[in-house]
Amino acid sequence: MQKHVLPRAQRIAQRAFANLERFLHIEAVSGIVLLIAAVAALIWANSPAADSYDALWHAPVTFGIGSMVFSQSLHFWVNDGLMTIFFLVVGMEIRREIHEGALSSLRQATLPMAAAVGGVVVPALIYLAFSHAPAEQQGWAVPTATDIAFAVGVLALLGKSIPSNVRVFLLALAIIDDIIAVLIIAFFYTGGLDYSGLAVAGVGLLLVLGLQKIGIGSAYAYVVPGAIVWLGVLMTGAHPTLAGVILGLMTPVRSMPLGQRPVEAISRVTDELLGRAQESDSSSLNHPLKQLRLAQRELVPPVTRVQTSLHPWVAYGIMPLFALANAGVSLAGVDLSAPGPYWVMVAVAVALVLGKPVGIVLVSWLMVRLGWGALPAGVTWRSVTLIGLLAGIGFTMSIFIANLAFADPAALGAAKLGVLSGSVIAAVLGLAWGTLSLRKASKAVHAEAS
Repeated sequence: MQKHVLPRAQRIAQRAFANLERFLHIEAVSGIVLLIAAVAALIWANSPAADSYDALWHAPVTFGIGSMVFSQSLHFWVNDGLMTIFFLVVGMEIRREIHEGALSSLRQATLPMAAAVGGVVVPALIYLAFSHAPAEQQGWAVPTATDIAFAVGVLALLGKSIPSNVRVFLLALAIIDDIIAVLIIAFFYTGGLDYSGLAVAGVGLLLVLGLQKIGIGSAYAYVVPGAIVWLGVLMTGAHPTLAGVILGLMTPVRSMPLGQRPVEAISRVTDELLGRAQESDSSSLNHPLKQLRLAQRELVPPVTRVQTSLHPWVAYGIMPLFALANAGVSLAGVDLSAPGPYWVMVAVAVALVLGKPVGIVLVSWLMVRLGWGALPAGVTWRSVTLIGLLAGIGFTMSIFIANLAFADPAALGAAKLGVLSGSVIAAVLGLAWGTLSLRKASKAVHAEAS
């Protein structure tokens, strides 16, 4: 068979795109991009161009047809619109873990579930111990969340010497943490419900179920029903991003039935295409090519396929944009000499840095001590401490909850500063602890070998 030589420019481009794709799939990279966006927002909001920062995010963005017009600020479309896609990916990740991952069996999930609860309760109690005014106490949930992207990204910086079960434990804990955060938003940061919105959301959900029932596998077909669900949840008064979680949990974990296995369908259609390749009428290839594309798509279950497709957009687009829109705290606008904002900032930072590891390690120890759980293979108490420290990186979800918890700009700014400083300290402590633990483990291995 004659081998076709590609033009040099095309070979260089293919190699560059392949290297870029590998680079973007390194988990630490998305965390670095997120950090750069947050730092850029802080610098911008405290620079001579600070007015342009506020003007940009408060600029109205309008959608409408004729007299039907819906206008909101750019900040709304980022926090309530684009972040729905982030929560959609979160919902899919939860769905996958329940189906085949760390949450698929109660025995596997018991310890990370209990540890996650400890990592929520202890920071909340520490925060409440600092804050006394009712308005300040509204922020009790801010330090309870863990940023999966940042936490896993920092863990990746420690290298491949970290046992795989440590990463699995951290992922399971962070996912359960996300479930708790979603429930907290739904029950504690949602006002009185307008039940007429439930009917609209119900129509959207019925459309989703109907499309699934008749075997529509294309993700694009679910955009309009998903938008109806989002609009219905918004009309109820609940936070519209919860629509993303609901839709994520509804995403099928099994491929659409094709009458035969996708691999067998690909083999059959490929043979058919090879047989027709010599025909002069190229239109005869349209039907088998359509069947081939369908079989290729259904090789991977929708929950995995859609999550994988959305991940780069979320990691390198939506989350950095959210950080850029929300991390820009004007230091001149936050009066830390006032007792209220000062203690909000301190309470959030201390609850993240101290409360997370204490709650996770303490509850994990109690579970193992009482015989209600066991540490996974390769996970030591040093590893659990590392997981606890990294869980103190709140960032995305913590800032998101802060926006819901505080109406006062000064308190909101202080809470964001607490989240940013606490998350940075937790990341540095996690890296230091992980590096120290790896050195000790390496020394122990060398001592045994000699």
